[in-house]
Amino acid sequence: MARRLRFNGTNSGNDGCPAVHEDLDSGEIILHGPPLKDPEDIAQLQHLSDGEVPIVMRRELLVDWGPRDMTREAKIIDLDAFGKLFTTFKHTAWRLEARRRYASDELTETYAQFTRNEPVNWSDVDAEWCANRRAQTALGKRIERVRIVDDPPTTGQLYLLDNARRNSAVGEKIMNLWRADANQLILPAEDFWIFDSRLVALLNFDAADNLINVELITEPAEVVRYSMARDAAMHHAIPHEKFAVSLTAKE
Repeated sequence: MARRLRFNGTNSGNDGCPAVHEDLDSGEIILHGPPLKDPEDIAQLQHLSDGEVPIVMRRELLVDWGPRDMTREAKIIDLDAFGKLFTTFKHTAWRLEARRRYASDELTETYAQFTRNEPVNWSDVDAEWCANRRAQTALGKRIERVRIVDDPPTTGQLYLLDNARRNSAVGEKIMNLWRADANQLILPAEDFWIFDSRLVALLNFDAADNLINVELITEPAEVVRYSMARDAAMHHAIPHEKFAVSLTAKE
């Protein structure tokens, strides 16, 4: 079975070599870069076994992208503290939505209307959630999401595609991306928010798709890795209006 590898990073500006990858299951680190070829240099190496290839890299590659303390304790916050992040961020809040369903959506009257094939009234823009988004975007802050969609979409994903009308009405920018494209881009199969490109809020769900808590990530290399995923997703994602039209045409 193939390894599940995650690209950690590179200090190269052009060709991406040398670089660091990490095995998500074993924790092993995989490096690649230009080989050490000079026989006199190779002769100085100790314990170089048959089949091993010495490679050359700058020290800062491992400093910047090597593994940190594996016993780092996760910083978990409750949902009230998580909600406060949406008033304290300074510039940008960005989310990747990767799940196929969200249990909280299915408890709403709008979800019931949607599943009954009734027109959904998204006019309740005075709710606290909507008021916060309007207030933040009125200050010039950006709130954006990319929602990953299966082919065919799940009921929950179709509901959120319709729900995007409400998000847009209060100032959010909503984009969609097919899961096949997300897999091609090797996006993380996680739900997370990035605030001001300095803080990641990783959303943790239980087996029944309920949000249970949020892990805060501030380690620079980790934040950069999530930010790279954001940049790739935004480059390839499609505005929700255009995505909805293409989905209708496909049907």
